[in-house]
Amino acid sequence: MQQVKLHDKTFEIYIPETEISAIVHSLATAINNSGVQKPLFIAVMNGAFLFAADIMRQITVANAEISFIKLSSYQGLESSGEVNELIGISEDISGRNIIVLEDIIDTGNTLVKITDLLKNKNIQSLKIVTLLCKNEAYDKDIPIDLIGKNIPNDFVVGYGLDYDEIGRNLPHIYKLKKEEKQC
Repeated sequence: MQQVKLHDKTFEIYIPETEISAIVHSLATAINNSGVQKPLFIAVMNGAFLFAADIMRQITVANAEISFIKLSSYQGLESSGEVNELIGISEDISGRNIIVLEDIIDTGNTLVKITDLLKNKNIQSLKIVTLLCKNEAYDKDIPIDLIGKNIPNDFVVGYGLDYDEIGRNLPHIYKLKKEEKQC
C-alpha cells in the first residue's frame, strides 16, 4: 500500500516497516547498553503503544517495568498547543530511573507537561526516548536522550500515530501527500 486515504487526506509511505524495526532495535540496544538499573518505562498513550510494545520486547535490562500516561494535544492535523492529562501516573515513582517513551516529539509541549508531572516526584533519573523528532519544530530546552529518526515538520500517521484517531494500525509511517496545485 504505497498510499492510503484517511478521512479527507491522502498519505504516502515515508518510513517503511523494515526501517521502523531497525530504528526500534537500535534504540533498544542503546538502552540495554546504557547501564540503567531497574528502569520504569512510561509510554505516552495513545501514539506510543506500538513503539512501547516493540521496544519492550527487546529490552534485556533486569527488573524493567512499564506504565502508561495518556496526554492529548492534537485536534485533526494541528496541535492545540494545550496538553491535557487524560490518565496520569498512578505508581510511586520516587527513587526510580524513568525512561519516557514517545512516538513523536514536535513542538515539545507534551514533553514539557511530562517533565512538569515528574518534577516533584523525587525520581533518580529521567531519560527521554522518542521514535521520531521534528527537530525543525522542537524549541524546548529539555534534552532528548535518544532519537530514532529526525524528520521534517510533515504530518505523519501509522505505527501508532493518528489522524483524528485513525491510521494507528498501519504498519508503515506515512506522510501527508502534498496536494498538486490546479490551475
